[in-house]
Amino acid sequence: MTSDIFLFIAVGFCAQIVDGALGMAFGVLSTTSLLAFGVPAANASAMTHVTEMFTTAASGLSHAYHRNVDWRLVARLAPAGMIGGAIGAYLLANIDGKVIAPFVSAYLIAIGLLIFYKAFRPPSRREVRDWAVPPVGFCGGLLDAIGGGGWGPVVTSTLVGRGHDLKRVIGSTNFTEFAVTLTISLTFILTLGWSELNSAIGLIIGGVIAAPFGAILVERLPVRALMVAVSMVIITTSALRIF
Repeated sequence: MTSDIFLFIAVGFCAQIVDGALGMAFGVLSTTSLLAFGVPAANASAMTHVTEMFTTAASGLSHAYHRNVDWRLVARLAPAGMIGGAIGAYLLANIDGKVIAPFVSAYLIAIGLLIFYKAFRPPSRREVRDWAVPPVGFCGGLLDAIGGGGWGPVVTSTLVGRGHDLKRVIGSTNFTEFAVTLTISLTFILTLGWSELNSAIGLIIGGVIAAPFGAILVERLPVRALMVAVSMVIITTSALRIF
């Protein structure tokens, strides 16, 4: 415990509120904040993923309690996401993930604009049989491991953009993220070894405290407002990463 513990608790709390309500951005916000506080990039990524093992478990259970989880969607996302996450974590140990970051951010900005457009169009619905679900899960896990965050933006934004129900997508991606994050964290530990993660304690405390509130916000906020908020988070965070 250090004097900075309360700062990290605040970062974890705020990042999880956003992630729980919008289905994305914990990894991006936490990693960005840690880097701003002078934490080395490798440690920031490791701390974020270790923290997400706790926050995603709490958030996923909360969404399940509030019946925001589509179990058929989870069954199709989880295996592909775990495989992609393990591969991404292994690659990151040998390749600089910053090389592909601008391309990922450009893709996310396009998805954000698409969701913003769809927020003001009559909603369309696709069944969970949508062929893109497993590939999206695989890419989401891969990019999350390589970029230090991205499961929510890639998976949530793409599935919502393809017409899936927003609230069910948010709940399902939050629930599935626990399995993906656990896989990524274990792969990092096996390939890089265990490192000093004291700052993760504050992130874990803040994130776990905030987790139930995100699920409640999903039930209370209107769908259109959520879609606009999702698009703004994606566009803003992705543009900041590019610049």
